Amino acid sequence: MTTATVVGSGPNGLAAAVTLAAAGLEVTVLEAADVPGGGTRSVEATLPGLLHDECAGFHPLAVGSELARTFDLAAHGLRWAWPEVQYAHPLDDGGGAAAVRSVRGTAAALGPDARAWERLFGHLTRRFEAVTDDLLRPVLHVPRHPVGLVGFGARAGLPATVLARRFAAEPARALWAGVAAHAFRPLDTLASSAIGLALGTAAHHAGWPVAVGGSRAIADAYLSLLAGLGGRVETGVRVRSYADCAADVVMLDTSPLAAVEILGDRMPARVRAAYRRHRHGPGAFQVALAVEGGVPWAYEPARRAGTVHVGGTAAEVAEAERQTWRGRLAERPFVLVGQQHLADPSRSRDGVHPVDAYAHVPAGFDGDATDLLLGQLERFAPGLRERIVAVAPRSPHDLQAANANLVGGDIVGGANTARQLLLRPRVALDPYATGAPGVFLCSAATPPGAGAHGLCGLRAAQSALRTLGHGATHD
Repeated sequence: MTTATVVGSGPNGLAAAVTLAAAGLEVTVLEAADVPGGGTRSVEATLPGLLHDECAGFHPLAVGSELARTFDLAAHGLRWAWPEVQYAHPLDDGGGAAAVRSVRGTAAALGPDARAWERLFGHLTRRFEAVTDDLLRPVLHVPRHPVGLVGFGARAGLPATVLARRFAAEPARALWAGVAAHAFRPLDTLASSAIGLALGTAAHHAGWPVAVGGSRAIADAYLSLLAGLGGRVETGVRVRSYADCAADVVMLDTSPLAAVEILGDRMPARVRAAYRRHRHGPGAFQVALAVEGGVPWAYEPARRAGTVHVGGTAAEVAEAERQTWRGRLAERPFVLVGQQHLADPSRSRDGVHPVDAYAHVPAGFDGDATDLLLGQLERFAPGLRERIVAVAPRSPHDLQAANANLVGGDIVGGANTARQLLLRPRVALDPYATGAPGVFLCSAATPPGAGAHGLCGLRAAQSALRTLGHGATHD
């Protein structure tokens, strides 16, 4: 039987593992941590009974994806739940803006910018499945839906600040800037609209759901499926060289630099050089909060939002992202707040709710940004500090120590520069092939990039199966 070793048990590693196991390979997953899951781990970070997601909390690209259509994870216990409001953006005057599942419903609350919002997201939402069928693949492929892809690309290639000019009033501009800032890059650079358009459209199409029981439920479903297919997982195993993971097929759910360290001279020199040039982006400073009664946002829709983007006006968000990219801690950093308990009340206990927040900070930031982050939240939720009963911060260093893929606290697998958005981790017809025979990179450093959707793992496994001559690759 053909053997396969998967290094790393994040959602991409597990997606690769089940894809290979379903094709008949004998699969072993090796995980350095004591608990599998990578970016889909959930823990009681603050108080017993309060469940916090360690990394990915919302999964807009996981529902209805090719992977979800290929494997019935619901049969293995995975259930999704949605908040009433997908994301919100409060402003200093107590107002703000909020995105709901309906494009028209979102637009209706934007006053003079209703038509502009519908023009931006309406067509893309109606064609979402066709667009993402191409978008969530390597760039160098024959488009299946060229018209839709061109329409998306014409907008995605623009700086987010340019698209913001479509809106006349601050609420719509801020709402757009908040979702665009998920890119972790300056909003005045080319293609800085791409991730905001993808995530914003996903919010209107499939929503931003959470996994019931925490994001760890995603990993648990994969592990159950893998076990049923005959695969196995070994935890507490750190792979340092190819000898530690040798098999007919090796899948590396690692950073490109870690792949170089593992493969050494087995990897061609030109590929090693390209992997070493892979650039990581800014970091995240996380703070898990236990909040009695929930966050008292002054902007009421934020109290019903799964995600709240905290950063003030669109101009303030753009300035904070510019400073962070340049390696300076912004006085008022952009903060993302996850209120997963609104969709999944099982995460709360006795009126105390888990709230997950993180601020964009410079790569490798080694200070304590807790007070800065809480100050931003208090700015839009007066009285919050009085409700906090427990705090658990994690710096970029802490994130990398817990998960080696989060280099310098980079939670998106590499800087989302225009080049790396299009051609990551290197220029190649097969971006998953490492150049070492039988070895493939399957982490978020490969297309289509970050998110607990598992599609990097699926695509890499499909590449491996094609190399082996397997016809049935679900491609």
